[in-house]
Amino acid sequence: MSSPAEEIRRQLEESARVKQSFSGELIGRIAQFAEKSAAALRGGGKLVFFGNGGSAADALHLAAELIVRLRMERPGLAALALTTNPSVLTAAGNDYGFERIFSRQIESLVGRQDILVALSTSGNSPNVIRGVEAGRIRGAYLVAFTGETGGQLASKVELLLNVPSQDAQRIQECHISIGHIACSLIERLVCG
Repeated sequence: MSSPAEEIRRQLEESARVKQSFSGELIGRIAQFAEKSAAALRGGGKLVFFGNGGSAADALHLAAELIVRLRMERPGLAALALTTNPSVLTAAGNDYGFERIFSRQIESLVGRQDILVALSTSGNSPNVIRGVEAGRIRGAYLVAFTGETGGQLASKVELLLNVPSQDAQRIQECHISIGHIACSLIERLVCG
């Protein structure tokens, strides 16, 4: 059995290895996400983030980076996370079922000028899939942050940002790294 210090080192090295294994294609798709998002924001659209568990926390975090700021003083950028209103989440869950907690909000809040960002390490969460399907009906541009395979979301979005790992911890670490990089680029592209 390894010591705590050895385990810490092993996990740090694994986290770094996953990030260093990003292909040029994935890096290009991250740049495309930032560019498409900046264009949507300049055109009056917004970014809408959603996911479950740790991905819900990442959705909140990334929306906050755009609304408040990340690297520069600037006007707030239009973003929201669909995990912030317990009354809506519990009412939708109670009245329609957990599978519709996101899709019901998307029906009300998302339009064709918006970027809908689904976060799911597996890419198979039923409520996230239903949310993406609702976003398609509303005409939003669909993006998914997932793990290696992309799961069912891979075939349902225009832009797949799939981390080259099957370990949920490493995937979530990379999601927030991708999000921070993209938010930094979005800030620069929108605000100069």
